[in-house]
Amino acid sequence: MGSHGNVSQMGLDCHRNFSRATARDGAGKVVWRQRLEHADRTRLREQLRQWPKVPVVLEGTFGWSWMSDELGDAGLDPHLSSSRKVAAWREARGMAKTNKRDADLLSELWSEKQNWWEVWLAPREVRDQRELLRYRTTLVRMQTSVKNRVHATLHRHGVLHPFGDLFGVAGMKFLQQLASDDTLRDSSRVTLAGYLKLLGQVRRQIAAATRQLKGQVRRSDEGNRWRSLPGVSWVLAYTILAEVGRIERFKDGRRLSSYSLLAPIADDSGDEDPGARPVGRHVGHVGRRTLKWAFIAAARGAVSKSAFFRAIFDRRTDGGKRDRGRGYIAVARELCRVGYSCVKNGRIYQEQRPERMNKKASDLLVRECVGPDRPLAGADVVAVR
Repeated sequence: MGSHGNVSQMGLDCHRNFSRATARDGAGKVVWRQRLEHADRTRLREQLRQWPKVPVVLEGTFGWSWMSDELGDAGLDPHLSSSRKVAAWREARGMAKTNKRDADLLSELWSEKQNWWEVWLAPREVRDQRELLRYRTTLVRMQTSVKNRVHATLHRHGVLHPFGDLFGVAGMKFLQQLASDDTLRDSSRVTLAGYLKLLGQVRRQIAAATRQLKGQVRRSDEGNRWRSLPGVSWVLAYTILAEVGRIERFKDGRRLSSYSLLAPIADDSGDEDPGARPVGRHVGHVGRRTLKWAFIAAARGAVSKSAFFRAIFDRRTDGGKRDRGRGYIAVARELCRVGYSCVKNGRIYQEQRPERMNKKASDLLVRECVGPDRPLAGADVVAVR
């Protein structure tokens, strides 16, 4: 490994057991390369502390989170690149994919005139929030899987029941009785009893995780503002809070809705027919799918609870007669924009107008909320009212 004095930027290709680093000088010339072993974490940290304190570009793939923490603790400046864009750039240059070349390629990115390659590197607290969210999501999926196995056991034996919710209070008593009497064969009684025991354990863990995320929403001003939107439950508020991260990284509500996969996109080319419907219209695929789910789930509640959002839904679906799915997406997009305005300006959502407020006073209130220099938008007015 060469001198550290003339290093201006670095690239780090991180894998499960090792990483490959490439350092370049200001002219873009490779100064040295190094291999880091992950098994000995103490030795790894010693090596990182010896590196020059320059920007280090990682790829947003396996292991970037803990490695970025180690780089930051060693005093370096980690940056995260989009694996999708970097892969396309490598293919466009006709380069083969090897560990050495990947590290070399990442080390070139900092010299690019524009940061087209860079994506947001979520800080530790945001990653901790997302980890709790994914933990609860996993438990819910496990609960669904166990319930499906219970249904399958009853179907195999032709057992019918009158319960709308088989796993409610009455339904659980019925299942416990089945697991103890002679309606089912011995093997089926044993498996059913095991499923019910597992279901009870998973339910307790879900309840504990839900209490924890509710507490975090209550203690967060931003979480309470998301929670004030119609249709946004505790779980959805926490989901939006964790997936959005820091609201300051979005310039406006339109960019947040695009990140949430709620902004319409039309893929078309060639001759256009002015009277035809847009070709290839969709909502995109590069963004946070969890945010898309959360806002659409909230939109269904908002349509039933809010006259404002119900009007948007009716206008888009002709009173609910057509394109209901697209109508919920339109409501979700407006929820996203209104919620952004509320969080950005530190306001709780209120749909009703203040009583006896004339137009001049109303305009002053809106201007005070959004600031003196920015043009007013419809979402700003709704968020204040």
